[in-house]
Amino acid sequence: MAFCTNCGSRTADDARFCPGCGRAMGSGGGTATAVPVEPLDYTVQGDNLQVARIRLKPGQEIYAEAGKMVYKTANVSWESRMTGDTLSQKIWGALKRKVMGESLFLTYFRSSGNGEVGFAGSYPGRIQVFDLAAGQSVLAQRDSFVVAQSTVQLNVALVKKLGAGFFGGEGFILEKLTGPGAVFIHGGGDFVEFTLAPGEVLQVDTGCIVAFDESVDYDIQLAGGIKTALFGGEGLFLATLTGPGRVIVQSLTLARLRRELAPTRVGGEEHGPLGALGGIFNSED
Repeated sequence: MAFCTNCGSRTADDARFCPGCGRAMGSGGGTATAVPVEPLDYTVQGDNLQVARIRLKPGQEIYAEAGKMVYKTANVSWESRMTGDTLSQKIWGALKRKVMGESLFLTYFRSSGNGEVGFAGSYPGRIQVFDLAAGQSVLAQRDSFVVAQSTVQLNVALVKKLGAGFFGGEGFILEKLTGPGAVFIHGGGDFVEFTLAPGEVLQVDTGCIVAFDESVDYDIQLAGGIKTALFGGEGLFLATLTGPGRVIVQSLTLARLRRELAPTRVGGEEHGPLGALGGIFNSED
């Protein structure tokens, strides 16, 4: 199978146009060809609130969540726009981003020479970079997207199981990022990375999951006995991740940070069974 380097969609080997975005595949005889994606030159600096420094070559383009840019050199142009070729595609894309907790518009950056752009998250935490191959996908928590190469496709992913959607701390919505290209996501506190073997299980406090490979199975389980669930301070449920694949966990959730900054709220994590659903409709964006 071949892949579209514009949107990452799978295409037939003899396809002339991508079924996902309509772009022409290859040149000449109508055979789909894999166009190599130029690697992105970047470094991630800092400890408590990291900054991704991306050095663009002439003609290179990246896109970012609105409001995540920290600085840019003068020769880097930027433009906020909706993705899609038609009005309906633009509106649908904007609605999907709103559901994911992101802004309606994405900001595109293109350099006319050798330029640099810096990006950071919105609260103390770290930045994780994924160098995705063509067709490779990673699932990430809502609100985590920062910036990616223009060849990376940002989309909505619905969790596979109803219970995980209701009680998993992330609602029904996750962000699905598909290569080829580099993508940067942000999470709270520090990160712990696990590489799960086939069938290996990891139980995580709901909401502490930053990202995981598409091959990892995601579900929820009751947190021990009734007494532990009610008085353990960790909520009623734990997220259960089953390998194979990579899992990244964060030590600080945005909900926990908000709770600690609100002096009138005390106690544990206070996970409500339907709190994940409420978060979708109470976005502050």
